[in-house]
Amino acid sequence: MLYQISNGAVAFGDDVILHSIDFEIRNTEKIAIVGRNGCGKTTLLKLISGEVEMEKLDSDESAFIAKAGNPEIGYLKQIAFDDPDVTLEQEVRKCFVKMDERKAELARAAAELEHDYSDEKVARYTAMEEAFKDDGGYYYEKEYEVMIRKFGFSDDERKKPIRDFSGGQQTKIAFIKLLLSKPDILLLDEPTNHLDVTTIEWLEGYLKSYPKAVVVVSHDRMFLDNVVDVVYEIEYGTARRYPGNYTNFIARKKENYDKQMKDHIAQQKEIERLQRMVTRFKGKPTKTAMAQSKQKAIDRMVIIEAPDKYDNKTFHANFQPEKETGNDVLYTSELAIGYDHPLSVVSLDLKRGEKLGILGGNGLGKSTFLKTIVGKIPALSGEYRFGTNVQIGYFDQQMAMYTSSKTVLDDFWDEYPNLTETEARNALGAFLFSGEDVFKNVNMLSGGEKVRLALCKILKTRPNVLVLDEPTNHMDIVGKETLESMLKDYKGTLIFVSHDRYFVKKVATQLLVFEDGTTNLYQFGYEQYQEKLDREAEESKNVYRGNAIFGGAISQNVSSQTGSDANRSTSQTVAAGNVGESTNANSAAQAGGMAVSSTGKAYYNPGKERSKIQKKVKKAEEDLAVKEAKLDELKAELMKPEYQSSYSKLTEIQNEIDSLEEEILIDMEAWEELSSQLEALG
Repeated sequence: MLYQISNGAVAFGDDVILHSIDFEIRNTEKIAIVGRNGCGKTTLLKLISGEVEMEKLDSDESAFIAKAGNPEIGYLKQIAFDDPDVTLEQEVRKCFVKMDERKAELARAAAELEHDYSDEKVARYTAMEEAFKDDGGYYYEKEYEVMIRKFGFSDDERKKPIRDFSGGQQTKIAFIKLLLSKPDILLLDEPTNHLDVTTIEWLEGYLKSYPKAVVVVSHDRMFLDNVVDVVYEIEYGTARRYPGNYTNFIARKKENYDKQMKDHIAQQKEIERLQRMVTRFKGKPTKTAMAQSKQKAIDRMVIIEAPDKYDNKTFHANFQPEKETGNDVLYTSELAIGYDHPLSVVSLDLKRGEKLGILGGNGLGKSTFLKTIVGKIPALSGEYRFGTNVQIGYFDQQMAMYTSSKTVLDDFWDEYPNLTETEARNALGAFLFSGEDVFKNVNMLSGGEKVRLALCKILKTRPNVLVLDEPTNHMDIVGKETLESMLKDYKGTLIFVSHDRYFVKKVATQLLVFEDGTTNLYQFGYEQYQEKLDREAEESKNVYRGNAIFGGAISQNVSSQTGSDANRSTSQTVAAGNVGESTNANSAAQAGGMAVSSTGKAYYNPGKERSKIQKKVKKAEEDLAVKEAKLDELKAELMKPEYQSSYSKLTEIQNEIDSLEEEILIDMEAWEELSSQLEALG
């Protein structure tokens, strides 16, 4: 057991946030904490990190936190850099101070061995070197390079001071530092926020292979399915542990609920039956013993309570378009989108009722495309046009940052001044603004509440084309599921950007993927896109296997030819055994590119020599091509997410790369020598 909370509680004043919390981190478990917004997930992370203290509530049960040894706990908290004037590279490399010290110490120990090779010194050096290797000492520089690239920072940005980066970029820098520090318990709160799909997929592999424990709070269901092996759900202030990933948690939770409800109902029926017997016979002297026996049976029962209902409170809006569009909704032809230069070019033909999901890396133009088609920014070139009767409802992800000193009710009322107060409050109530909530100041709302208010205002117009940019940001899982259901039932046309692959998979009927300046349309949605990714991954494996087979075939062919030549040489030598020294001399001369005249005098044949060297050059080029292909495969393997935390595997691959690069260097020198000889022959 690495870490344990027993009967834990957290309260702020009289407000008890968490109670009766039993929580365990075992060895290298990957744990998810899930639950509704505001249920206490982040509070539990802060309790684990020591940022908040555990309360002692009035209870006879003991409450404690236990740790095995003194595990290092890493938590991405409020961003605070000691010196904002240092560069990104300098800031991140602060993580390597201890490793650099160990590297220097290892070098000093190696230097000592040059003049003192005693058993004690050798044993000390061996132990230090082994620990250094196990902790990634031979790979931390490469891991730094991989992370900088994966989180989207260019080589030029490494030299930029921290203060010149945006808030989102500074969060990424802090995240990189946390990952590179390798704590024993890694605490992550919504780590996929502001990351593009490619980076999320890489992070999944990295965390899955992380050699220590991970505790993550996330609303990204596909991310949780791919990473975690334990789920804790916080509901009604307490937590329950479920083995398995998120999908397994959902199934197990339903099974547990159904079983407890079934057992509760059965027990209540049994109590009712026994109680009838007690009531019927307790007044009859001959049946008193029976009545007492049944009463004791009731008293001894451990009561099975009815399970708590799922905390499914969420917004709802049964809306449909006010009017129908024509069949043609949006047409774009070579539409170049961007600001000072094109980010991408989009061509598509969207029909009524289709739901277009948009995926792609950050900075490739997804949000810019939406802003272009709704008229927020001009197109750089090409054309786009909407069909007849199109009424657009546009949601910008910046709406979660919306500020206003008005109350929720007044802010909504200003959009729809013709509504009565009852009508306005009913509309807001559908999005969970009820009672006194409507008198909250907009500036005091959370990001999720601001998103609900924005959606409430947009959907009230009953548009027939919805254009949504990251609508699920700041939503908990129940909120996402609600929006999924609403959008799947929506009769209008939908265009939306999202990094939530699970959400995209559920809602989109078509998929537009932005990739390095181009866009690719997948007419059959996310499944078709996933099939393409799987196919490319399989093809990559086949190329590797093919290169290995091709290399082996060349080797075998060369060996076969060499063996045949040797046999021929042996036969010729045996056959010529009685010919004498002149015949042997002739053979030697021919082997060296010399021709032999009828008089037995050797002379030089440049054509034959050139042909022979050409064959050697061709053979050398073929061998180099095989080795270079193998080198590319090894370098690709080095970047695989599943290996990023396995230092032994990374060291093994790197050793293969180093060895192969040395072979290629030697082969290149031999090829250059042969090429020079060939040039000399004209």
